[in-house]
Amino acid sequence: MTTGSNIWARQIHGDRPQIGMWIASGNAYSAEICAGAGLDWLMLDLEHVPNDIRSTLAQLQALAAYPVQVLVRPASGDPIAIKQLLDIGATNLIIPMVESAAEARDLVAATRYPPEGIRGVGSALARASRWNRISDYLITADGTVSLTIQVESAAALDNLDEILAVDGIDAVFIGPADLAASMGHLGQPEHPAMVSLIEKTLSQIKASGKAAGVNAFNPALARRYMAAGASFVLVGADVTVLARGSEALAAQYVEAPDTI
Repeated sequence: MTTGSNIWARQIHGDRPQIGMWIASGNAYSAEICAGAGLDWLMLDLEHVPNDIRSTLAQLQALAAYPVQVLVRPASGDPIAIKQLLDIGATNLIIPMVESAAEARDLVAATRYPPEGIRGVGSALARASRWNRISDYLITADGTVSLTIQVESAAALDNLDEILAVDGIDAVFIGPADLAASMGHLGQPEHPAMVSLIEKTLSQIKASGKAAGVNAFNPALARRYMAAGASFVLVGADVTVLARGSEALAAQYVEAPDTI
């Protein structure tokens, strides 16, 4: 049994933007429901969600039967956390809060085995190698992993050209909420100044040859960002779909209390 090149890295350079959804419930059952919806990709989150390595593993196992691409976001760029996620079978990582080329280079190293990187060798124990049933896993593993970094601060934008020059970064994803906070617009990721800045940054990323991604739950904004160069976009989250959907049911059937 042998491995191939990373599918996601090819898809984000394809003919149309890849449309994705955040899986923030930390639940394999919910993740599987969303996997069959027809979306291109899902993101399993450990940064803002009550996930751990075991719940992430359960979601990866549930999603394995579906053609949807899966990105996994650890809470930070800790190389130990990255090693664990790779070993349980994550092949597409998205790392938050990257602000410099040095950080980006360290992340590339964390996803690669020596001599190219620092990833610990434990393939005999790992789901990723099917417990060494993939005979050439150690040789081919580096090419099966994609790495996306998030730029979501003023400091990151200041260093963006240097970050984009780092070999081994497949894509750069803009985090509008944190970026807006960093730029003095806390809670206003759709502020006109932020929208213009994000469009400019998407174009800059695309011009570098890297794939550009962004989070945009507003459909009109998502389309603007795709026009500006975004090749993959998060357009919703399982928890927000559930929250807004349950609110709509309540509004339809439950009478509002009398106002005083």
